[in-house]
Amino acid sequence: MASMQRPPMRILDLAGSPEAMGHTHGKTHADEIQAYAEDRIALAGTEFWAGGEIDKASVLEIAESTLPAHQAHSPDLYAEMCALAEGAGITPAEAVVVGGFTDFVDTVRSVVTGAHPDPVVEDDCTAFIVPNQRGINGQGLYGQTWDMHDSATEHVVLLRLRPQDAPAALVFSTVGCLGQIGMNEAGVCVGINNLTATDGGPGVMWPSVVRAALATESADQALQEILTADLAGAHSFLIFDKSGAGYMVEAMPSKRPYATLDQDALIHTNHVLWDDAQPFEGAKNPLLKANSEKRHQEATKLLDRHDLTPQDLMAVTRHPEAICQISSEPFHLESSGGAIMRPATGDFWAVWGVPSHNDYQHIPFHG
Repeated sequence: MASMQRPPMRILDLAGSPEAMGHTHGKTHADEIQAYAEDRIALAGTEFWAGGEIDKASVLEIAESTLPAHQAHSPDLYAEMCALAEGAGITPAEAVVVGGFTDFVDTVRSVVTGAHPDPVVEDDCTAFIVPNQRGINGQGLYGQTWDMHDSATEHVVLLRLRPQDAPAALVFSTVGCLGQIGMNEAGVCVGINNLTATDGGPGVMWPSVVRAALATESADQALQEILTADLAGAHSFLIFDKSGAGYMVEAMPSKRPYATLDQDALIHTNHVLWDDAQPFEGAKNPLLKANSEKRHQEATKLLDRHDLTPQDLMAVTRHPEAICQISSEPFHLESSGGAIMRPATGDFWAVWGVPSHNDYQHIPFHG
């Protein structure tokens, strides 16, 4: 258990132009980003993630093919990613892989082709939005674990962003990644779960979509960013803002059904819930599908109550039987961290490492 204990959350302050933020990010963690990129490039070429064995040159050629989509999606975020790569001493193609791995493997599988392989290892994250009516003092909450291959846990970092042309934001991420889960000063929260797509292609990776959504002023605006992006792969996106508006989107490249937050919590794990997205979902290992279903069922039970507090949501992320995942054979997936947000008050809590073995920290917008 001691090996799962982590230090306090690392915080990286980034401010200014896209180029300045990206360069600082890359230079600050250059050695770590290089090592992490090598790990993810190697994983992306394996049967367990890509559905077939391909070499490093082929992996990077596929990553290179997605760069035009990133530049078209957001010139600012593309500039930040390229500056991050330059600061870290890697190529922009390598930055695509290290930052957007779980979408990138959907793109790789579209190139490898053939039947979608059962061994694909994707079972990442449990996320939920608690509406205002169920939060204590009428204040809703957003929370989730961030689950990944256990080799990713050491690379977790909290980005405290002050972009020159967008709201300040707190973003749970990993080094070399533009952002994964966050809340901005306008009170917009964005989180994710990984899904497996059969319709992947050379589009934009999900961290760029998260960051674009965090540059908006409302959940409605954030929703449009997700519905209109040229996606490379599949994720569910959960959006919530300080007004109490919220959405949950099953965002496949080809179809994006969504639900609007109402009286009950919105909860998502790693399997498709809606018929419109079903035709584009890749096959899941039966053990992983059962795990995803169990996590969804358990979270639904735990959140079916009123006066929920941030501490209650932290407890959900630590639930030992279903939600807080511990690395084990044969998949080596674990809950690498978690985040809880209360947009009405601007409060943000994050934990580095397995939530049941580590403490949440309250992170302010200003250091």
